[in-house]
Amino acid sequence: MKIINILLLVLSTSLTLVSANYNYGDALDKSLLFFEAQRSGKLPANQRVKWRGDSGLRDGFQQGVNLVGGYYDAGDHVKFGLPMAFAVTMMAWGVIDFVDEIKSSNQLGHTLEAIKWGTDYFLKAHTQANVLWGQVGDGNSDHYCWERAEDMSTSRTAYKIDAGHPGSDLAGETAAAFAAASIAFKHYDSAYSSLLLHHAKQLFTFADRFRGRYDNSIQNAKNFYASASGYSDELLWAATWLYQATGEDYYLAYVVNNGAFLGGTGWAVGEFSWDNKYAGVQILLTKVLLEGKGGKYTSTLQQYQAKAQYFACSCVQKNSGYNVPLTPGGLLYIRQWNNLQYVSSASFLLVAYSDYLSAHNTALKCPDGQIQPEAVLQFARSQADYILGKNPKSMSYLVGYGSNYPRYVHHRGASIPSMSVHRSTVGCAGGYEDWYHRNSADPNVIYGALVGGPDKYDQYTNERDDYEQSEPTISGTAPLIGLFAKLQGHGRPAPSYQITAPSYQKPVPVTPSYGQGSTYQKATPAVRHPYASPQQTSNVPVVFTHSITGSWRVGTNAFYRHKVVIRNTSKKHIAYLKMGIENLSGELWGLTKTYQKNIYELPAWLKGLKPGSQHSFVYIQGGPQAKVRILNYR
Repeated sequence: MKIINILLLVLSTSLTLVSANYNYGDALDKSLLFFEAQRSGKLPANQRVKWRGDSGLRDGFQQGVNLVGGYYDAGDHVKFGLPMAFAVTMMAWGVIDFVDEIKSSNQLGHTLEAIKWGTDYFLKAHTQANVLWGQVGDGNSDHYCWERAEDMSTSRTAYKIDAGHPGSDLAGETAAAFAAASIAFKHYDSAYSSLLLHHAKQLFTFADRFRGRYDNSIQNAKNFYASASGYSDELLWAATWLYQATGEDYYLAYVVNNGAFLGGTGWAVGEFSWDNKYAGVQILLTKVLLEGKGGKYTSTLQQYQAKAQYFACSCVQKNSGYNVPLTPGGLLYIRQWNNLQYVSSASFLLVAYSDYLSAHNTALKCPDGQIQPEAVLQFARSQADYILGKNPKSMSYLVGYGSNYPRYVHHRGASIPSMSVHRSTVGCAGGYEDWYHRNSADPNVIYGALVGGPDKYDQYTNERDDYEQSEPTISGTAPLIGLFAKLQGHGRPAPSYQITAPSYQKPVPVTPSYGQGSTYQKATPAVRHPYASPQQTSNVPVVFTHSITGSWRVGTNAFYRHKVVIRNTSKKHIAYLKMGIENLSGELWGLTKTYQKNIYELPAWLKGLKPGSQHSFVYIQGGPQAKVRILNYR
């Protein structure tokens, strides 16, 4: 055993610690409020988001069709059919799998209303068996303006797909939304459920018979929601949901017979989103297999199961090859633009999959070993907790949850006072001049909006014009409904710690010492730790480089972000490294905590440290010093 004690001297500051017992029920309620804020059309009497008003009341009239209703996609006022249908599918899936948990949170009525607001619109949009109106609004002209939905002055051109201008991805996803919603409503409104299922079957036939990418037919959508994955995944997705809704062998045979050609048994993916549905298909069909319904299709369903395992294993960092990257703070990092929407959808899939595995007493089989369903669930919980505030910035990325959340959201309605407060019309250009660039927090809190989230270094700018990080979407928030419901029903996590801010002020940027831009509140300049240069003890093959990479203040409290680089300076592979970290007063990311108090190991996915290689971990510290020591290595 090699022992080395390294004293981390930290400026004496105070740290507010609270138990991270996140109220998932409150987060669920706020997520549903976001969908009320995104409503287009004539608002109902029970509308809870009072700063919104009626809008888009003539949508489709120019084309001779009633397309009033539905949801605005994000911070803009376009109604994009593909992500809207995905959002409805995900909300319905949440009801299907976690209805008891949603009931216990007294949110079933609001959830079904949110689903129905979408499906009622799709019923209007599906005017003929082979016609589906897939978009209302011109994405280009809409983005030139910054105005409230109630003042909307931009084009409301409507776009459709039909037999001569197909869109199998759009029709397939809408069919999936209808089918999933039909299951959700089956025990509450059987007539409505039957109507939805009828439209689902028609749209699937249309999607399968007249094949093509929807963004070739509705080219205005290409710059905003291009169908990069093509339409094959949506055909399988729709058929899978129709099998779930009907139990008819035709649809199960379809996904089996077309599994190879359409990529369902071939594509191993690490992303699940409004564009790419393969992982969802694979996990749903694994459920069919686990339930013993595979029959003559078992061998093909096992191929789907193998790809479902790949997705889950890559998320929980247990693949021998590719794993989904993690930020230093432990967040899945899939894409730069609006990463949290991919995190929310992946986390939902993991909790659903963990339920399917648990129901059949089956473990997740990964290249790095078997993972119990509870561990899969806990990983998904870690992602939900990161969203709610357990992250290096101690910020909730769900607007309105907690006391420290984004106040400069890239959202027109949130950034401009409501009609009851500011009665004058806000014009297209005037909105940019008077409100978009205004250096003040949003006058309307858009509860439940999941913003795009931090970058790969866990940094968040909290600026309205940074749409990659600060714009929310309905496709990002929708999976949270099932996720939060499951976590609320599963019980609260074990206590841990997070930094909380007593009040909120707009951050003033400072530059951390490692050169990445940040938005911490203004404080004394970031300081280099006394042990900033490499330290090494004789005969120990590890060098630690310590630095303070960020500093900020919340009120009178000062906080520091520490980065510790562990480097193997020997000529041998270090396969195992155990460290003790004592007097740690904040959160730590980048190491795996053992069951022993204050004992940490290298992450399992790292496979040790090769000669000359390094690994870093970070922690938040504000107060008593931390003490790091190597307990042993191999």
